[in-house]
Amino acid sequence: MTVFPTMYQVKQSFPRPVVTDVAAATTAALVTLHLDNKISAGQKIGITVGSRGIQDLSTILRTTALYIQSLGATPYFIAAMGSHGGGTECGQREILESLGLTETALGAPVLTCAECNVIAHTPEGMPVYTLESARQMDGILIVNRVKTHTSFKGRVESGLIKKIVVGLGGPKGAQQFHAFGPSELPRLLIEIGEIILRELPILGGVGIIENAYEETALIRGVESNCMVEQESELLRHSKSLMPALPVDDIDLLIIQEMGKNYSGTGIDTNIIGRTQIQGVQEPQKPCIKRIAVFDLSEESHGNATGLGLADFVTKKIVDTMDRTATYLNCLTSTFVMRAAIPMYFDSEKLLLEAALFSLSGIDPLNLRIVIIPNTLFLSDCLISESLLAEIEAIPRMTISNVPHNLEFDSHGRLLIGSAFRKEADNKSVGSITESEDNPEQTW
Repeated sequence: MTVFPTMYQVKQSFPRPVVTDVAAATTAALVTLHLDNKISAGQKIGITVGSRGIQDLSTILRTTALYIQSLGATPYFIAAMGSHGGGTECGQREILESLGLTETALGAPVLTCAECNVIAHTPEGMPVYTLESARQMDGILIVNRVKTHTSFKGRVESGLIKKIVVGLGGPKGAQQFHAFGPSELPRLLIEIGEIILRELPILGGVGIIENAYEETALIRGVESNCMVEQESELLRHSKSLMPALPVDDIDLLIIQEMGKNYSGTGIDTNIIGRTQIQGVQEPQKPCIKRIAVFDLSEESHGNATGLGLADFVTKKIVDTMDRTATYLNCLTSTFVMRAAIPMYFDSEKLLLEAALFSLSGIDPLNLRIVIIPNTLFLSDCLISESLLAEIEAIPRMTISNVPHNLEFDSHGRLLIGSAFRKEADNKSVGSITESEDNPEQTW
């Protein structure tokens, strides 16, 4: 019989600046761009919209459209999603609608487009692609969240410039960009981005920063003529607000749900300290011996990118995975190992028994175990008893003195999850399809 250590709930406190009036902050950011001097009545103005789940994106986009209308121009939302949605117009619209980003909600037409053409070349002769929908606009506003990237590090990472290069680059632009590998991406991102900034009528950008609780922490206007420099400043601020695991040295990390709505890689590589990129050295910390994942979010629409970052997963995830979407995502990024299927088990109970069996060299009561709802919401975690003394010495941690035993229902589902799953973000989970436990399989 497998012995599981007693767990305790920990609440982490992170810096928490919050924008209290998102619409007002958005308008203030737009005012700093002096758009009244750049936009003429009757012009068509494109506003980029992507496939990432950003907390107040709908309000920010709707406010931006209203501001454009107040200047006498006509706003259009341009789906700037690279290869997401299978690289098709239908797939793009499906993802945007699932995020509530529709014409009705945003107050302006949403243009999906998969056609991209060459508008220029880099000094080395590389073609620079741009969506045809963007080329039809008289002006373009870039709207995106600024945060650290999960595959490379540079002056700018995941933000406005990447929205220009990969988002507006469409399927061809995204595929070409990622094909160069992580060592070249920081340089190419800026090189290609600056070319597009010169070739397209980009009016500026709206950069969004979120805190560790996925709340909007800052909304700032970014000028097109110094976008790299200003985004770089926003990136540094964003990194200072990032969440983290309670400790760096972990024997077993249990992630209750992975998904594209939590990270572009399904599991945030910056949180787990794994990248799974061939030829790239893994981060030194956090150091996690085993990673287990229980479920894939409904918002991912079967895209299980990042599955290969885990060591153990449930059969439910494998059965839910849309191989076409997952493979396209990982083939486009070139990080193919992230689509690999780890060991998978019929239930969460069997999964955890196998994980502990693989760590049998450590006394079960001394195992350093951490359970998190996902890699985005880390304010609430569960830790094993062996970590209590270490956690108590950290000022930003609050430990509950109520012990939790790891128990399972008749289907092998972890019962502690019924209260803890999604507790950090107070969002409902999708329907859970239980699988039958196999009592004859033991570890």
